[in-house]
Amino acid sequence: MAERNDVIVFDGVCVLCSRWVDFVLRHDRAGRFRLAAMQGTHGRMLLQAHGLSAGDPVSFRLVLEGRAHTDTDAIAHVLRGFGGLWRVAASLLEAIPRACRDPAYRWIARHRYRLFGRRASCRLPAPAQAWRFLD
Repeated sequence: MAERNDVIVFDGVCVLCSRWVDFVLRHDRAGRFRLAAMQGTHGRMLLQAHGLSAGDPVSFRLVLEGRAHTDTDAIAHVLRGFGGLWRVAASLLEAIPRACRDPAYRWIARHRYRLFGRRASCRLPAPAQAWRFLD
């Protein structure tokens, strides 16, 4: 497990977001990233501490080294954190102008429940992965 843990704040009832969490758990072999649902105490506190709205979950949030990142920049930071070829994927994402990639991301985020579905309650971690979740 990595000594420093950065935190991904995700929408715990969003099916797409839960798939992203599964992806992170599968590829973050070093255990660098911790996870906090924005509906939980830690997630809500992190969002508020960085001036982000906990009541407006239209963006992916990453608190990295004490600084909040959102949207596709946050995704690129996570991919880069996986290391290896994921760094290339992050570079390819960042090669697309932010003025194009962030609006596309936000459109998907705004319509994610309609496109991918919504859970009745927050995602629960498997016992072996519970240490990765803050709430």
